[in-house]
Amino acid sequence: MKGRLTVGLALVAALALASPAAAQNRVDTKIADEISRQIARYPQLTIFDDISGTVDDGVVTLTGKVTMPFKKSDLAARAGKVEGVRDVVDNIDVLPVSTYDDDLRLRIARAIYGNSAFWQYGARANPPIHIIVEHGHVTLTGVVNSNVDRMLARSLATGFGELSVTNDLRTDAEMRSDE
Repeated sequence: MKGRLTVGLALVAALALASPAAAQNRVDTKIADEISRQIARYPQLTIFDDISGTVDDGVVTLTGKVTMPFKKSDLAARAGKVEGVRDVVDNIDVLPVSTYDDDLRLRIARAIYGNSAFWQYGARANPPIHIIVEHGHVTLTGVVNSNVDRMLARSLATGFGELSVTNDLRTDAEMRSDE
């Protein structure tokens, strides 16, 4: 009986020591979920912007690229209003103003979302494929259903005068395995 009590007390002590870290992880996860919702609801966010972030002990670090400076400050402000956020580190870059890049964005978006294989993605309120163009260099980000969709999107994004295409699209399976 004494042995069980000792082991029981050791287990309770171990849980008590691990508890603050586990509790903080739950809080950080809750903060991250709410910030994701706030970003997804931001009406000015388009398929030509890409935002991601991390939360560590209540400190939010936002990264990515946006097409306008006001989006950078608006997104940081939205993140800062979420309950539990202690600080926001804004590492979002603003893409340079360029009519060439703007034209390239539109042509690639039409090619991808105009293709019947991607109509299901384009019909969503927040289409999952993002097209980032910076000085003629194209980066595709977001999530697609399969590797075939990933390769097709990359293929559709070429041939418009871009300098390079980087395919950072991920599949649903890859996203689930990272969780």
